Amino acid sequence: MMKAVFLDRDGVINEVLTERVRFVNNPSQLYLLDGAAEGVRILCDKGYKVFVVTNQGGVGLGYMKEAVLKDIHRKMVEEIEKAGGKIEEIAYCAHSPHAGCECRKPGSLMITDLAERHGITIEESYMIGDRDVDIMAGKRAGTKTILVGSSDHCADMNFPSLLDAAKWIGEQQESR
Repeated sequence: MMKAVFLDRDGVINEVLTERVRFVNNPSQLYLLDGAAEGVRILCDKGYKVFVVTNQGGVGLGYMKEAVLKDIHRKMVEEIEKAGGKIEEIAYCAHSPHAGCECRKPGSLMITDLAERHGITIEESYMIGDRDVDIMAGKRAGTKTILVGSSDHCADMNFPSLLDAAKWIGEQQESR
């Protein structure tokens, strides 16, 4: 069995709600956060499979087409690979925010489906997100949870960035 890190996309890997970009609705609006690609590389180097689990209700609401979402993800994967990291797979919920589906975070279906398909030991894995729905999804799935950005009391740990979280996970791995 393998261990994994499940990453939210917007606000963890790429900019969102910044001066430069409000929402990522086409590839030209994708800007990786400082250190995000390096953070993914560190996680991969420490033996973690890295997955992205992201709510993309803009598709269900008609703000973007699913083909454009796939182009955005292709660009993100390419940029991470340039830094030596690897995203194993991207799971996304394209339903509208009020569709009531189980795949949309805070539901844990994206995480548990990926874990089952890839032989992941969920208890040895992490969910890293920037919002409470990410943390709730991770807890429901059974992962350890890390919030990036502002502090949150329901996450197991809190760091200012994905890079800082990845360095900490790497240190934990070395101390075992």
